[in-house]
Order: sequence, then C-alpha cells, then structure tokens
Amino acid sequence: MASFTLPPIHDNPDGGWGPSSSNIPEQFKFKDIPYAPYSKSDKLGRFADWNDTTGDTRQTAVGLPSTRDARGPGRSRRDGAQAFGSGTASAFAYFHVEDESSFSLVDNKAAPPRRGGFTRGRATGRGGMSFTNRGVAQRGGRGGFNNRGGAQRGGRKGWRDWEKTNRTRESSVAISPQWTMLEEIEFHRLAKLKLEVDEPEDIDTYGRVFAYDKSYDRITTKTERPLQLVDRIKYNTTTSDDPVIQQSPKMLLTVYTTDAILSVLMCAPRSVNPWDIVILREGSNLYFDKRDGGPFDTVTVNENASDPPQDPAPPNPNNPAEKTAVPEPPSINSATSLSLEATYINQNFGFQSETEPLASCGYRYRVFDLGITEDEDVKICIRTEVDAYVPGPGNPQEGHGLVTIRALNEFDPRAQGAGGAPDWRSKLDSQRGAVVATEMKNNSCKLAKWTVQSVLAGAELMKIGYISRGNPKDNTRHVILSTASMRPTDFAAQLNVSLANGWGIVRTITDLCMKMPEGKYVLIKDPNKSVIRLYADEDGEGYEGDEPESAA
Repeated sequence: MASFTLPPIHDNPDGGWGPSSSNIPEQFKFKDIPYAPYSKSDKLGRFADWNDTTGDTRQTAVGLPSTRDARGPGRSRRDGAQAFGSGTASAFAYFHVEDESSFSLVDNKAAPPRRGGFTRGRATGRGGMSFTNRGVAQRGGRGGFNNRGGAQRGGRKGWRDWEKTNRTRESSVAISPQWTMLEEIEFHRLAKLKLEVDEPEDIDTYGRVFAYDKSYDRITTKTERPLQLVDRIKYNTTTSDDPVIQQSPKMLLTVYTTDAILSVLMCAPRSVNPWDIVILREGSNLYFDKRDGGPFDTVTVNENASDPPQDPAPPNPNNPAEKTAVPEPPSINSATSLSLEATYINQNFGFQSETEPLASCGYRYRVFDLGITEDEDVKICIRTEVDAYVPGPGNPQEGHGLVTIRALNEFDPRAQGAGGAPDWRSKLDSQRGAVVATEMKNNSCKLAKWTVQSVLAGAELMKIGYISRGNPKDNTRHVILSTASMRPTDFAAQLNVSLANGWGIVRTITDLCMKMPEGKYVLIKDPNKSVIRLYADEDGEGYEGDEPESAA
C-alpha cells in the first residue's frame, strides 16, 4: 500500500497570508524570471525580425513619445490581430536606452511635397488602375480603381468615414411612459402592400384660385428674377379643426384627413426624418390629425442625401467644458435653418407666380373608396389644395387646368449636406437632366409627397421652381432661376411612386385603428430605424400642446 508523506509547511514568520518572500523553498528556481502572458491562438513568427518597426517599444519603455500610432488610433494593427499579452511581451527585450534617449536628429529642410500621378514602383494610368511595386492591380485597397472620374470599386464605402459622427436623430414627439405600443411595422413590409382605388368623387370646393403667370415659365439663369417677400399667411388647419369636415355627416364616411398628412403616410417607406400622426377614433370614424408646429408645417431639405444637413449637437449639461455662457447662433446651413428657408421660399413663390395680388388657394374635398369588396363601405374624405389654374378651355371649378406650385431651393453647393448637387447657375440650362436627377436622389421623399398631393387634388400640372440664394452666405435674398412644368402622373412614374402601394398603407393603418376601441392613438416614425409604431394614448393627456416635450 502506497504511503503518503506530508510535505514540509513553511510558516510565514511575518504573520501575513501566503509564503514569505524571505523564506522561499529551493525548488522555486524561477522566481526572478518575469512572466509574460500569452494566448494559445498567437501565431509563431520569426525569432528576430529587424525590418519590423511595429514591435519597437523602446521609446515607450523610457517614457518617450511613440511614433507607432502616427497615422491614427487603431491604424497600425490589422483587424483581427491578437492583442492579448502584447503590452508585456517587452519584458524580455534588451534596451540600450542611453544612446537612444540622448540622440536627436536636427533637420531644418522642408519636406518635398507629395505629387500624385505616380506611385513608388510604376506610374498610374490616366484612366486605368493603380499598381503596386510588383505590378499587381490593386482593387480592394484604399480607393480601389483610382481613375480620374473618382469611381471606387471595393474598398471603403465612403471617404473618411471614421471622422463622421454617429448621427442619432431625436423623435418628433416625446413618447410618454403611459403610452402602450400596439403595433410595429417595418418599411419593407409596407412596400409590399397594394390596393387599387377608383376615381374619386368631388363633394365640395372652397376658396379661390387665380390664373398662373406664364411668364415664369420663360425664366432662365441669364434672366433670373428676384423672389419677392409677400406678407401673407397660408393656413394649414388640421383635420379635426376643419369647419367643413366638422359639419359633414359623420355616418357616411369612415376616414377624414388632409392631403399633406395622407401624403406622408403614403410615402412612408421613403421617409428618413421622424414624423408623427395623431389618430382620433370616434365611433365609426377616424381623424388623421397633425400637431401644430410639427414636421408637417415645414419643408425638408436633402432628406434622402447620403450626407444630409445636420443640426449642431446640444451641449452636454453634465460636462462643464461644453457649457457656454452665450449660445452660438445657428448656422444658415443647418437642418433646421434650411427647413425654415425652404418653407419660406415655397410659400412666397406660390404667392408671386399668381396674377392677382390677393393670393389664395383652392380646397377640393374629395372622397375615395377604399373598399376591397362591394360589401365593404370604407371611404376616406381628403381635403386637397390647388394653387392656381392655367387659362384655357374648360372650367377650373370642374377641375380643368388646375395647377400646384412648389419650389426647390439651392443653398451652397460646397456646404455640408449639399449632396453633391451641381451649381445651378452653370448647369441648369445646359444640363438640366443632371440637376433633376440629383434632386430626385437627395429629395426623393419630398418630391414623392408633392406628386401624391397633386394627384390627390386632381391637378393637371405641377410647377416646380428652381430658386437659389443671391449669395451663398445670405439666406434672406433669393432669385428664381427657372420653372419646370410636368404632369403629376408622369412625374410619379419617373420617381417610381406607386399610388397603389400608398393606398395599401392607408387601408392597413385604417384597419388597425378600427380594431381598437375609441380613443386617441399616435403613429410615430422611428427617428433612426425604418419602422413605424402605433401607440395608444390611454389617458388622452400625453399629446396636448404645440411642443413635443408636452407629451412627456
């Protein structure tokens, strides 16, 4: 039978925990050798690599600044390389710090400027690829195919992406803790909806429209005309406050709304900025309302651009360094300033392009049947707006020659958020197609909403003015450079706007709300995701007032 011998126990004479440093057993022969942590996945490299400068940590060992990360943080080590134990591996290195610390290089000669066009090995072709020293084509590197046109295949998606801040938008309205989320719908699900709707029925018309001044169609960049400031107010009453809708029979129709609110819902898959719609259920009726001072009262600018205009981030109240005694005035090229400028331009251009001094607009109340079968009775009443009419055969009261007037604005082609737009003064007359294509890309949602509003109103033409600043640094003086005329249905085909998809979205939201009990609901577009959410405001007090913070 094997015997067990208890090893000798060395007590700590100092009274501390563990063995004493002065009484270490003889078998611990490696007590003076430092320990270097390692990872099992580390790759074995060369025993000595004299050409590797990334592992030279002698300067940091003596307290000198290191030049290893001169290109920026995280640039010297490849992605996926093991960093475990790399900070203590220099414990076994030999440092001859006396000569290194006392040596300094003095060179007053200026460095020669770097010239493009030739690499170290071979020259880069004018329209071809860039080659490395071994003559291999470099496709997936820093810029990919470096041709003169600037096309990039492979490599990074954008230039200097690491310097761009993470853009986080705020919701258009504060979501109250008392609200209950009922439904969440992604945009890719909304894009699959479809509903064909027949021609509408006109139930009434109000307001007054005047003839459109055709001289604005002949304006060019050489005969620009200043935009006049017209001191008039254009009312944009919400649905539930409309006196005509309040007096209408409540049992004949199901849904009541305006063209501005409905166009946002029908073009929801294109939207990027946050928005919210208040839905009021009373009996068998639904009212789609907007909030005063909300996103429906202003016009967006370059919403769909790859780098849209941004508002400056508010100072952090917890950081004393960011607190400023006097707040800085907002930039004229910020998102909020550009939105107010675009709204001002749209209203004044519509007033100015009419022949009569007392500008007004016409309201057409139209009813669309959203029923899928003959037994269903789901009808929607929409208050639509038209701005003018084109003189000609036909009566404008019957819908002949009606026109909607909108305006696109140019602020500064070199400013952040311009979206790569060309200079309108030099390109609008000679290359109008390029200007229109850029605007269709940067303002896809805005143009789609304008087109849907024109189709809902039954307008035959849509006039879009191109208005630019007189001086890129001054956002108070503007000039009219040109005016384009197009049919809303043809323009919808160019924008790839499907009205059947829009009606499918409206019918889906209507069915969701009709299944709920009576009360107030809020449909909110997520500020940072392609999602819309339906909330129930159970207490009915979380959405009162003009400011979004009142919902908190």
